Amino acid sequence: MLSNPEFRLMLLSSAASTLAGAMLAVVIGYRVYERTHNPLSLGILGLVEAIPALSFALLGGHLADRFDRRGILLATRGIALLGALGLAGLSSSTGLALVAVYVVVFVTGLARGFADPASGALEAMVVPRVQLARASTYFSSAGQACAILGPALGGLLYGTLGARGAFGIAAVFYAIATVSVGMIRPKAPPLPQAQGESVWQSIRAGYRYVFGQQVLWASMALDLFAVLFGGAIALLPAFANDLLKVGPQGLGLMAAAPSVGALVAMLIAARYPPLRHAGRWLLASVAGFGVSIIVFGFSQSFILSLAMLALSGGFDGVSMVVRRLILRLRSPDAMRGRIAAVSSIFIGASNEIGAFESGMAASLLGVRRAVWAGGLVTLGVVALVANAAPILRGLNLLESHWPEADRRAELEAL
Repeated sequence: MLSNPEFRLMLLSSAASTLAGAMLAVVIGYRVYERTHNPLSLGILGLVEAIPALSFALLGGHLADRFDRRGILLATRGIALLGALGLAGLSSSTGLALVAVYVVVFVTGLARGFADPASGALEAMVVPRVQLARASTYFSSAGQACAILGPALGGLLYGTLGARGAFGIAAVFYAIATVSVGMIRPKAPPLPQAQGESVWQSIRAGYRYVFGQQVLWASMALDLFAVLFGGAIALLPAFANDLLKVGPQGLGLMAAAPSVGALVAMLIAARYPPLRHAGRWLLASVAGFGVSIIVFGFSQSFILSLAMLALSGGFDGVSMVVRRLILRLRSPDAMRGRIAAVSSIFIGASNEIGAFESGMAASLLGVRRAVWAGGLVTLGVVALVANAAPILRGLNLLESHWPEADRRAELEAL
């Protein structure tokens, strides 16, 4: 698979973009909290990115199924590069105004609304279908490796070079991501516009397909509500600055810890893919995520907090592998962009709107109480989804819906 040059370019672009984004998340989050000392400001930061990303994701999915996915991704990677350069330039002034930060985050969130569907759909075009499961593990593992390095590197650079240096290095990685996509050959649109079909009809077709497949909507909903209420990442600056008092370097380690756990879980999943009883693995991993977040919320020790964050990432890594396999194996080629768009809405809502929910809950309940209470809600979500989605509960991905010859080749590739 690594002998495929376009796969290598796509993998490099995805990894570099993830690395840059993880760096920026830590630097921007810490800088905003340093200026405001208000957890609600962290929630607003997530909301500012989520609004444009979620609002335009369905349109982005439609475009990804009708136009050159490579061209869309190239343009959006370029916008992210300009955003990082803009933040670096603004940081050289007397002070980085919060309004300027929110504007840049809003614009990059807008680009992400088009980038996520195009990226997921283009990935399937540069990898043969029978290698999708293995490719999914490569992409997930590389993403988690960069998500480990990104926060730590962002915290280190912020503590040594300041915000301007950290933003500048992030811009370099976005440049690598942009150039890598540009080196991929243009791809023909997977599906021409149907005669008389409006944009809304195209979007609705993808939406209806997802919600007509219990395995798809249930796995997406499980991730949405579990992370929406159980996520603690947005509040890590408050833990680092006020509760555990470990500064930006400690924040970088805490932000990287979930990705360390996720990477370990994904490496194990690469050797032992959770295909059989995939639904049970998904439900159990999300429940484990909720328990680890509860313990993290009560922890008074930096070491225990790191351990619980890593454990939460490990459970989330298993969940991520299963959900990504479901998405890739259960999506028709002509609808990958629109299905990926619906998935990105669920993921974006769980991450960015979850960040707003976390900030709001912390401002009302206190930081610790908001975190462990969210973990309890996550356990309740698992119970509800397990009861409402029996097909997901019994899902076995060894019984994928494709020709027997392709399924045998897929298992041999694993």
